[in-house]
Amino acid sequence: MNEASAKKGYKQFRADEMEAQFNPRVALGNVDTMLAERAVVSAEVRKRLKHHANVAYGKGPREVMDIFPAERAGAPVHIYIHGGYWRAVSKNDVSFIAEAFHAAGVTTVVLEYELCPKVTVADIVRQARAGIAWVYRNIAQYGGDPHKIYLSGSSAGGHLVAMAVAYDWEKTEKLPKTILKGAVAITGVMDTAPVAYITPNDQIKMTPEVARETNPMTHPPLPGTPYAICVGGDETVGWRQMSRDYFDMCRAKGIACTFHEVPNTHHFSITNEIGVKGSLMQRVVFEQMGIKA
Repeated sequence: MNEASAKKGYKQFRADEMEAQFNPRVALGNVDTMLAERAVVSAEVRKRLKHHANVAYGKGPREVMDIFPAERAGAPVHIYIHGGYWRAVSKNDVSFIAEAFHAAGVTTVVLEYELCPKVTVADIVRQARAGIAWVYRNIAQYGGDPHKIYLSGSSAGGHLVAMAVAYDWEKTEKLPKTILKGAVAITGVMDTAPVAYITPNDQIKMTPEVARETNPMTHPPLPGTPYAICVGGDETVGWRQMSRDYFDMCRAKGIACTFHEVPNTHHFSITNEIGVKGSLMQRVVFEQMGIKA
């Protein structure tokens, strides 16, 4: 980064403001405690719910998923992709997400992927797409309906959702154009440009080339998938603006989508709200599936 760009920063933010705006660890401060609490709850959910652990969708050690089948066959399927700025966290830390879906009669898939710096964000995008394609082709073996697949993800997972709805499944995978019947990007990294300015990039190693290849702002969704973009109301100004700018871009491209700023939620608590009966976050996710929250 040259001296001029270092001073300019991103949009209205100076370079020295970027860390506070776009690094949730700095914005919140108690991230390790929240993640540890979430991991404990997730371990308890794995003990309670029948599931198939570490089902491989690729050859890599982290190209795996956990599948929590619904009680009945032919159930709708919800795939969840975790966050961690593409360099931290695992599917085991977010098993808690399966509980609310299981109670609603939904088969849950929690997708894993390799982390930076072992791979690039472009590699992770390819892995996430491969995992989704595997679910379409194989989920019937686990009682799920491949024609009722829904997707959500938080933070880096929200970015991967955006890259999934921008993918031409028919052209590249020989699958139906709309294999996803609904998608929700939850407080996602909806613009890769800010990543170059923050310390997580020491591990992410977001080059200009990878940023261009994987930027949701320049890879709009393809038509046909009901799409919701959500952001925490207590996120920083920059993070909320990033989600709003992405939504505005989608609308300008003619994409039918909705935007939801979820009150009283921050970068981590917003996902917890999926399990809160009647909450805005639960309504957004469940109503795509035709389930009353």
